[in-house]
Amino acid sequence: MFYTCGPNEAMVVSGFGRSPPLMIAGGRVFVFPCIQQIQRITLNTLTLNVKSDKVYTRHGVPISVTGIAQVKIQGQNKEMLATACQMFMGKSEAEVAQIALETLEGHQRAIIAHLTVEEIYQDRKKFSEQVFKVASSDLVNMGIGVVSYTLKDVHDDQDYLHSLGKARTAQVQRDARIGEAQYKRDAVIREAHAMQEKVSAQYKNEIEMAKAQRDYELKKAAYDVEVNTKKAESEMAYQLQVAKTKQRIEEEKMQVQVVERAQQITLQEQEIIRKEKELEAKVKKPAEAEKYRLEKLAEAQRLQLIMEAEAEADLILICVSIVLFVLQMAEEISKPLSAAQKVTMVSSGGSEVGAAKLAGEVLDIMTRLPTAVEKLTGVNISQAAGSTTRVR
Repeated sequence: MFYTCGPNEAMVVSGFGRSPPLMIAGGRVFVFPCIQQIQRITLNTLTLNVKSDKVYTRHGVPISVTGIAQVKIQGQNKEMLATACQMFMGKSEAEVAQIALETLEGHQRAIIAHLTVEEIYQDRKKFSEQVFKVASSDLVNMGIGVVSYTLKDVHDDQDYLHSLGKARTAQVQRDARIGEAQYKRDAVIREAHAMQEKVSAQYKNEIEMAKAQRDYELKKAAYDVEVNTKKAESEMAYQLQVAKTKQRIEEEKMQVQVVERAQQITLQEQEIIRKEKELEAKVKKPAEAEKYRLEKLAEAQRLQLIMEAEAEADLILICVSIVLFVLQMAEEISKPLSAAQKVTMVSSGGSEVGAAKLAGEVLDIMTRLPTAVEKLTGVNISQAAGSTTRVR
């Protein structure tokens, strides 16, 4: 026969040919009647209300704790399913839940005994994690897995938690007042900072606006300068072009004038050449001939004067030599007279006698001397003396 089960249930087939037994979680199986047996075990999640009443904490304060746990048999894990089948096969769901509840409650009491009221009350998450950890390690050996555990309630009959709550309330109120004061202070500080940031942002904005305005003015000024420069350059270029045009016109006029002047100069030069040729034919050549004649005549006169001067110089030298010669002769003539101790003058009767006679004789000799010199040398002493006087 075929048997089926849902996902929240497991079937265990044992008997002939099933050693070990076949376990199926959610599915179907064929079972031989009489020689095989089929059993079912629930896989539903069980919600457990775990209560621990008047359990003494580490400091001896009795408190009551209630926790909520969800547990179930793990059908997907074959080993845990086999363990659960061995322990809970044939038991009802309520019996399985009771076994798991008692296990969880025992672990919950053990953990409460090791903690203080403050630790349990103030750190519920830590307490829940410890219960979950310890209970899971124990229940897994039964094939049961703890899905979750949450601390639901903590209370006592001694108003310990109430007093702790008052102190906590007072502390919270104090902290609230302090927090409110700090909040107000921080709010004032934040407001001041915000105002400062606002003012700073406003100043920065104004500065940025001023910078933007300055940049705009600078760029506008630069653009104006550029535009004015371009205009000035354009005007200057126009004026320069006009000036260049005028200059070219003037240059062309000057070139025309230069050409005309060059033609005039050429004509004048040709006229000058013609007049020079005419002058040369009529005046220059005769003048040059006359000049040449005069130069040659002057050169002849100069040479004649030089020759005459040289002749006169030679004549002077000759005259001097003659004078020296005459003087020497006079000296020779006078030597006998100077050596004579006695001179006897003889008169012929009609002439002078004595010293006068002697002087006359000497003069007579001197008078005859030029004639004797001319006869001997051919030089007329009188003419030579006259010539010498003219040269001087």
